[in-house]
Amino acid sequence: MHADVDARPRRWLKGASLLFLSALALSGMSDRPAQAQTVTAVMHSGVRILDPIITTAHISRNHGYMVFDTLLAMDSKYRPQPQMAEYKVSEDGLTYTFTLRDGLLWHDGTPVTAEDCVVSLKRWAARDAGGQMLMDRTESLAAADARTITLKLKEPFAYTLDMIAKPSAVPAFMMPKRIASTAPTEAIPEQIGSGPFRFVAGEFQPGVKVVYEKFKEYKPRSEPVDWLAGGKVVNVDRVEWVTMPDAQTAINALMSGEIDYMEQPPVDLLPIMEGNEDITVDIFNELGYQTMGRMNFLHPPFNNPTIRRAALLAMNQEDVLQALVGNPEYYSACASMYGCGVPLASDSGAGPITKKGDPKEAQRLLKEAGYDGTPIVLMQPTDVTSVSPQPVVAAQLLRKAGFNVDLQPMDWQTLVGRRASQNPPSQGGWNMFFTNWVIPEVWTPLVNPMLNGRGPKGAWFGWPDDPKLEQLRNAFVQAKTPEAQKEAAVAIQTHAYETVNYIPLGQYTSPAAWRKSLTGIVKAPVPIFWNVKKSK
Repeated sequence: MHADVDARPRRWLKGASLLFLSALALSGMSDRPAQAQTVTAVMHSGVRILDPIITTAHISRNHGYMVFDTLLAMDSKYRPQPQMAEYKVSEDGLTYTFTLRDGLLWHDGTPVTAEDCVVSLKRWAARDAGGQMLMDRTESLAAADARTITLKLKEPFAYTLDMIAKPSAVPAFMMPKRIASTAPTEAIPEQIGSGPFRFVAGEFQPGVKVVYEKFKEYKPRSEPVDWLAGGKVVNVDRVEWVTMPDAQTAINALMSGEIDYMEQPPVDLLPIMEGNEDITVDIFNELGYQTMGRMNFLHPPFNNPTIRRAALLAMNQEDVLQALVGNPEYYSACASMYGCGVPLASDSGAGPITKKGDPKEAQRLLKEAGYDGTPIVLMQPTDVTSVSPQPVVAAQLLRKAGFNVDLQPMDWQTLVGRRASQNPPSQGGWNMFFTNWVIPEVWTPLVNPMLNGRGPKGAWFGWPDDPKLEQLRNAFVQAKTPEAQKEAAVAIQTHAYETVNYIPLGQYTSPAAWRKSLTGIVKAPVPIFWNVKKSK
């Protein structure tokens, strides 16, 4: 959102370009095959980046779940369950054996093999914070035969199954070997998975429309669907995601029946739909999202920890949350980097972040650090309401503290591509951006993508090189009791606030809306379209 997700007062965007995009998306509906039962959805963002491994953008992850499948999946009790494969673990906890189900096929008709999955796991692990730690402890990962994957560890790693099953931010999606062999820094050339839907390349309009068709050869599991686990039963012929940047236009289309589903209607427009007897409004992810700001550690001025600290002190959560959500019923201040309402939640090290900040202390720190007025290139997406307000508010707060801010507007997908650049801001890089995470993406130091200190070659965008953070994460892995884990997590958060690894800006929930002609929608931290039925 997003994901990985114009300011709130300017949400009602107008102009010929928006009307053109919406008309283009809706006009494409006439291209549907005759008699095809189609679910039409407006997601939080258009789709341009299709590789769900090279980015943590939620829209790319959502696309990944349509096309690709996973060896394991997480159920609603946060337990790893078999999906593509059954598994067993040796008594010493060092050998994990995964056996693929019979009859698994790629969308091109070729069989899924263990070798495909081994290459996929290695590519995933190169980009994922938890996967990196798993590979640190891996002695070997190989295909024993066409259906058997053997993972041997050098030391026990109790989180092995959790990492392979985790729903986000980078899920361990399986791909054919020829595709998974793509360097983890480059986008895959094809969208061939083994998931319940097939990507229709001929109808893809980047940023405007993406189409999926039921993969008729997909064999769902027999267990009932539960979160992301269980049987992925597809009951419709097609799913189309169309882009409507203007929220009012999308809501009108939903109420008129032109579309069936809207992933993230703005909270202040919910009353329009709540009184409509044909519309359901509900929250899928009850833990909600964390919104946050990330700075670039590679280039001035945020390569200076004192200046990062000044930026932290300039912020306050209430201003950001009020602009982003508006209704306190749907948001709350939260100092924890793991989110609130989870076992590892803590306010350790947070200082004034949940209050009104401390702009005077920020000014003092800037003077102490010798800040020379270097402009802060702050990227602002204008087409996604869940990430548009934060940079506008942040720019005001940073300027109040004495920063020179260059607020640069762009669409979200441009930002998602640009944030991967390690160039200086003057050469197409950046200094700061904002995004959101579902709480299950951040609730432990292993899955939280920002709490990774592996520098330019391994850390998440911003690329902190922080050996102490890595030592603390290893201490968390080695903790044997919940109490010891909590102590280690507190130490990580305290250190992360000291170094200003990132700036948590609060927690909020985001309802979805859909027509009551849709039934069977699964509550999960990811919007999914299997199990959905559509009546006339």
